[in-house]
Amino acid sequence: MSQIHPTAIIAPGATIHETAVIGPYCIIGDAVTIGAHSVLHRHVVVTKNTRIGEHNQIYQFASLGEDCQDLKYAGETSWLEIGDHNTIREACSFHRGTAQDNALTKIGNHNLFMVNTHIAHDCVVGDHNVVANNVGVAGHVHIGNHTIIGGNAGIHQFCHIDDYSLIGGASLILKDVAAFTMVSGNPASAHGLNIEGMRRKGWSKDTINTLRQAYRTVFRLGLTTKQALAILEDELLAKEPKVQLLIQSLQNSQRGIVR
Repeated sequence: MSQIHPTAIIAPGATIHETAVIGPYCIIGDAVTIGAHSVLHRHVVVTKNTRIGEHNQIYQFASLGEDCQDLKYAGETSWLEIGDHNTIREACSFHRGTAQDNALTKIGNHNLFMVNTHIAHDCVVGDHNVVANNVGVAGHVHIGNHTIIGGNAGIHQFCHIDDYSLIGGASLILKDVAAFTMVSGNPASAHGLNIEGMRRKGWSKDTINTLRQAYRTVFRLGLTTKQALAILEDELLAKEPKVQLLIQSLQNSQRGIVR
């Protein structure tokens, strides 16, 4: 039997795994699924149409699966999906999607969302990210994998935050953040590579040096995007396959990248 505190309110249409824990005063709505070994500690609200995977830890006053704040939202059916092994701290709010996108807000695995993080409608968040206190992520934002977003940062709608990047605290992000880069400021500008993050992951000196060269090519030589891409593809990609992530950042950007 799942461990459900007697003060919790569970809708008849909710499905809760027998190993899940639902703490005091939690409210679980219709069409909510909570997977194995996930824990809702206390005072958590999961409104409706939300799928929560396994081994998640969700703390008090988190609000998950609520109607979004987009004025175009007209009550259409939409969803929030949360993967496995995420930690969602106090007062976080994750909203469901809208018909203007895929009607889905999606969170991956092994992420840490610190106190009062807001993930708006239609966002897609990958794996192994750290999002610090009071970060606001607007609608339709895509966040990749292994990123760090500093406290009180704000991310404009439709931006892409690519893999292994780092956003400084209190930064305003108005454009896409390319893979591997460190950005900060209001509005944000690029300040080099996330070298410390690479070292912590045990990447070799050769890999880091090649990525340094790729960064200089894109951000420091005054080249056009087309010219920089040609150098990355023709000269650096064969040395280091991870350069492909930076190539994809340039190729896929719709808003331009933070420079």
